[in-house]
Amino acid sequence: MSSLVFPSLLAFVPLAARPEDDAPGAALWITLAVIAIVIGWAVRYALKASERRLDPKALAEAKRLAELKKQDDERQAAADEARAATEAKRQEQEKVDKKADKKGDKKPDAAPKGPPKPELLLPSDRPIADGLLKTREEGFIARLGKLFQGKQIDAALLDQVEEVLFTADIGVRTASKLLDELRARASRKELADADAIWRYLEQEAITILDGAPDPRSFQRRGDGPHVVLIIGVNGAGKTTSIGKLAHRMVARGDKVLLGAGDTFRAAAADQLDIWARRVGADIVDGKDGSDPSAVLYEATTKGQQGGYDTVILDTAGRLHTNVGLVKELEKVKRVVQKAMPEAPHEIILVLDGTNGQNAIAQAKVFGDALGVTSIALTKLDGTAKGGVILGIVDELKIPISWIGIGERMEDLRPFDKREFVDALFRRKGG
Repeated sequence: MSSLVFPSLLAFVPLAARPEDDAPGAALWITLAVIAIVIGWAVRYALKASERRLDPKALAEAKRLAELKKQDDERQAAADEARAATEAKRQEQEKVDKKADKKGDKKPDAAPKGPPKPELLLPSDRPIADGLLKTREEGFIARLGKLFQGKQIDAALLDQVEEVLFTADIGVRTASKLLDELRARASRKELADADAIWRYLEQEAITILDGAPDPRSFQRRGDGPHVVLIIGVNGAGKTTSIGKLAHRMVARGDKVLLGAGDTFRAAAADQLDIWARRVGADIVDGKDGSDPSAVLYEATTKGQQGGYDTVILDTAGRLHTNVGLVKELEKVKRVVQKAMPEAPHEIILVLDGTNGQNAIAQAKVFGDALGVTSIALTKLDGTAKGGVILGIVDELKIPISWIGIGERMEDLRPFDKREFVDALFRRKGG
């Protein structure tokens, strides 16, 4: 169409140059010609824009974005409904309590501070055993199981057990302790056969895990929000873990606020914002490159003023070998304490379970620098190195609070040490 417009418009230009026309007439023709050219360019631009709007790829992308927005809106509505239901139950209970006070009835004893552990579980939580399949069938447990099949205890068997334990991911210190006690019991004839060694190792695993304090993760508070600081190295899964933790807290009826303190990684705040909208949480974020401490100070302050139950603070990933960056976390902690003196109530270190013994080194550095209260171990479903949990707890006495056993939203789940040991030492067909 533009090819037809321009010849007809340009036909006016020679008319403007006719010598026999008077000056005013020539000026008029020139003006009309310029206007016609401008209109022609506008028509051409409109045609191009129309072609772009009709581009199939653009239409598909617009449709995809609209569908994502619809899903986010539905999740937000579900989260709002859950919060409204929780608030309605609370108000109803207040009415019952007031009636009881008026009648002089004795009210039941107050529930202990903090939620019972099952409150952190979701109906869709799958067994830990599903996520430990590789550890059980490909890791040191599988190798031990093959050694113990119908064998009597002798020096050769103990040497083989030693080799397996020292090449496992439980750490040299833990392996040495287990072997020393194992040889002592064998010399005292306290272990009748290989099955007795298996039972001994299973019991020692429970003893090791019992040696760390109860993490009491995400306890509800009556006098303000429960503030949790999340730290870890790059790529451990901090942001994803925060999203999954927020989902779990929203599901139990909490009003949740996220603080996007990772202002260095490109699009980190955007990624956390997507999680916030997805699970029905609010977020405080800053511009890329802004001071992370300022962002987390604002989030902690808003958490108190806005009546939030839970505030989860993200931080930029940093290698445990970079002393300067690790010390920056100390500043972050101090700034959060300025906003709320008793915060953070938890400091959770997110570790990649596929790192094996390197995870123990990371936990030691971060623990010494910051006082880690518990560990979330991710990606256990994709590794045979789940035994690293024993090494971390035995060496550092830092409890495990959460483990990641899959990609689903619900697959970052509370750590249950008894269930973990049962799953770890479960034999095929057992």
